[in-house]
Amino acid sequence: MWFKNLQIYRLPKTPADTTSKLEEQLAKLTLQPCSASDMQSIGWVPPCDGGTFVHSVNQQWLLALGVEHKLLPTSVVKYFANERAKAIEEAEGRRVGRKEMRELRESMTQELLPRAFISRRTTFGWIDPINGWLVIDAASPTKAEELLEHLRKSVDGFPVKLLQVTQSPSAAMTGWVADGEAPSGFTIDQDLELRSAENATVRYAKHTLEGEEIRQHIADGKVVTRLAMTWGDRISFVLNEKLQIKRLSFLDILKEQADGQAENADERFDIDFTLMTGEVARLLDDLLEALGGELEKPV
Repeated sequence: MWFKNLQIYRLPKTPADTTSKLEEQLAKLTLQPCSASDMQSIGWVPPCDGGTFVHSVNQQWLLALGVEHKLLPTSVVKYFANERAKAIEEAEGRRVGRKEMRELRESMTQELLPRAFISRRTTFGWIDPINGWLVIDAASPTKAEELLEHLRKSVDGFPVKLLQVTQSPSAAMTGWVADGEAPSGFTIDQDLELRSAENATVRYAKHTLEGEEIRQHIADGKVVTRLAMTWGDRISFVLNEKLQIKRLSFLDILKEQADGQAENADERFDIDFTLMTGEVARLLDDLLEALGGELEKPV
């Protein structure tokens, strides 16, 4: 259980012994199989097969949102609708108009839905009730918002807010690159994106970031919008201007700690989750400090 992308949110700090109440709330909106007429179904699933909806390890909670979606490409619907239109034209000797064609496509969608293949995906969310974090493993804000929306439906008045910091990530990263010096506990790696006010973008991949060329881009007014970094020689990641962490990679030293400790898959899952949450919580604390601390009164 190793997250790859972090969408970061704040929660009020709460006692870690309230999992039973959250379990009851999530159990009311669980994932149900898509019916014959449904394009999509969404709901909570156990993070571990056969487990509870709130998987709790060392006062850290793991949630999982399941989504079933029927695969019915527009091109397939259009093909069958066109075939149906041809049959009508041949049988009735008239041309099918736009409105009728639109209705044919809607009809074909409903007719084909029961035969469509179903894909399933899972989005994980980690709640740290002691330190007040909600972290969603999602590459895009859209998928994170999908989990948040379902969480708000399950828990009325769920008190979550987006993390806000004193110094903007873009300004901080620009300063680090310009000075050639990362904040304490971090190192700067070799992937970088800079952007101008006119949205002109320059990207570097696996490239040293110490050259005069990069400093000239900054002098010309470009700011850093993505920067690859490593924290404590333990976790590498890419930070962007929206305070999202991408391409999270736990280095071998961490995963080696889990090797040989577990006797079965369930134990390995819990050990990985414990290591991940402990390390990421420390990373977030250090990142907050590097960005000037948390903004007390979000605007």
